[in-house]
Amino acid sequence: MTAPGIAYTEHYAEDAHKYAAQLRDDWGFTLTAPAVTAPGTAQVLAHQGSIRVLVTSAVEAEHQVAEWVRRHGEGVAVIALRHADRVAAAAAAERALNAGGGCLDGAGTVSGFGDLALRFTDAADLLPAGELPGEGALLLLDHVAIVVPGGQLGPSVDWAVRGLGFREIFREYIEVGEQAMDSRVVQSPCGTITFTLLEPDTSRAAGQIDGFLEAHGGAGVQHLAYATTSITASVRELGARGVAFLTTPGAYYDALEARLGPTAIPVAELRETGVLVDRDHGGELFQIFARSTHPRRTFFLELVERRGAGSFGTANIKALYEAVERERATADS
Repeated sequence: MTAPGIAYTEHYAEDAHKYAAQLRDDWGFTLTAPAVTAPGTAQVLAHQGSIRVLVTSAVEAEHQVAEWVRRHGEGVAVIALRHADRVAAAAAAERALNAGGGCLDGAGTVSGFGDLALRFTDAADLLPAGELPGEGALLLLDHVAIVVPGGQLGPSVDWAVRGLGFREIFREYIEVGEQAMDSRVVQSPCGTITFTLLEPDTSRAAGQIDGFLEAHGGAGVQHLAYATTSITASVRELGARGVAFLTTPGAYYDALEARLGPTAIPVAELRETGVLVDRDHGGELFQIFARSTHPRRTFFLELVERRGAGSFGTANIKALYEAVERERATADS
């Protein structure tokens, strides 16, 4: 049995309250104390729409959360997959283990992509009883982008298929100058959980995917993509809060109408906000990356608006890669 959805992502931080405050101030999350706090930790629950982010920091330096942060920096350490009940969650964890996942504890937590943990849970909403979800520009978690070392993409996809019951829905090999990366997308049968798996082509020049693996210390979550009902309005709203987004050259928009024809959001509005657009058989996909504020530049957020599109557009993937490369070049200069 596959999971019906992601219950929450758990982010390990040096200071849970400081990390959560940035989610509130920049991204409009509402903060609350979780119903239960794990022993030896400080935890804050950030929520908006159906999105739940559990931020955890260690009280003592020897705690495993503190060790994880020293190794990888702050970021997504756990993805919790919600199941209908305890029996279903236990069966899903057993399936993942039998397919080659590593056992991290006796409570249904399994490693599948390096130190990134998957927690199989039957837990209800983490919000305390009677508290309403926070409102804002963000609606739900659209997809999770996970970087794996070169040569591990195939085995990672195989494990997601055999161990999680996912199916592969998209693949793309992207070349940008002397660099290249391979990407494959896996999704739960009901379509509510999507993992975009990325690996560098190690036969080519080192690029941002290689840089992530080095700075993060192995496989891990590169970014979370949050869906919104109006991406251009959200870019303006979040920009007013202080969120910076990656830019796109004017030439991209100059060629857009010839490549795609008319788009649901006018090209002038896309150009103004820096939003990218692509199309698949189902409709249009609009995307933009936020500039990373992570000290190691190994984690960032993305905005997505889907108007019928169910997968990912090739042109968007390449344009997003190029945007990150421009940002890396600027930061390194």
